[in-house]
Amino acid sequence: MSQSIKKVAITGAGGQIAYSLIFRIANGELFGPNQHVSLHLLEVPEALPSLKGLAMELEDCTFPLLKEVHIGADPELVFGGVDYAFLVGAKPRGPGMERKDLLADNGKIFIGQGKALNRVASKDVRVLVVGNPCNTNCLIAMHHAPDLKPENFFAMTRLDQNRAVSQLAKKSNVSIDDVTHVTIWGNHSATQVPDFENAMIHGKAATAVIKDRHWLEKEFIPMIQKRGAEVIAARGKSSAASAANAALGAMRSILTPTHQGHLFSMGILSKENNPYDIAPGIVFSFPCFSFGKDDIEIVSSLKMTPFLKEKIAITQKELIEERETIAHLLRG
Repeated sequence: MSQSIKKVAITGAGGQIAYSLIFRIANGELFGPNQHVSLHLLEVPEALPSLKGLAMELEDCTFPLLKEVHIGADPELVFGGVDYAFLVGAKPRGPGMERKDLLADNGKIFIGQGKALNRVASKDVRVLVVGNPCNTNCLIAMHHAPDLKPENFFAMTRLDQNRAVSQLAKKSNVSIDDVTHVTIWGNHSATQVPDFENAMIHGKAATAVIKDRHWLEKEFIPMIQKRGAEVIAARGKSSAASAANAALGAMRSILTPTHQGHLFSMGILSKENNPYDIAPGIVFSFPCFSFGKDDIEIVSSLKMTPFLKEKIAITQKELIEERETIAHLLRG
């Protein structure tokens, strides 16, 4: 058994998503059955008593791979030397709250966490932003960690991808494993673009298997865009276990080689001359693949139909507007 210890930070550690995530990491679902882990759990001061109870539960589970649990409210103490960070904690959008106000409030959180990661985390730390609005929160954290590589920051659109795969499989009456090449473009918001044009079912184009174009355009896309709100309406709470499952899957996709011919969706910093002419300087969800060296690249071979281009332009515009809204938070 490896004697090294992977240090994993999780923010918002007292919340529902983190609760679903923490025990799975401690049980070896992120790094496998031979890798020791150390959990570094961050919460606001008033939630620390609850976090102590969670730490007690972890002890009582007697996970062989879990070697340390650190809890605290100071990111500079909690993030010390971490190799991986799941930034889950974020302020939720309240009734009547404007998106710009949500961006501003969360911006303050991610400025502090970006600065703390920059100062005390491993210089090779991989950071997955889960807390919403995750694309722009990721941009803020990245900006305030100038000594870390921008390529090491990711925004999670895996839950959207999973939702799209599930619905395409359900519609075509096939196994989940039969649906591949599903991409989420753009923002993790109601403007996201679940791409059925490039999706495959049983190795065939999804549009050749599901021939109901009206359903694909008018029902499937809005269904995925609004799925989170529907979960809240039905459950009374936001997605938790499914979000945690997606976070695990997203980080594993960074860590492990992508199967040949497959891809996954991930929000990454858009750069000049990217293969799809997306505006640079925003965190945008692209089709990606990994060589298993903790780095990912954009899959450049997907077709861009006029329908896709029109939808992608809308989500790109939203992300540019979000960046303009928080421009003052990117100074200094």
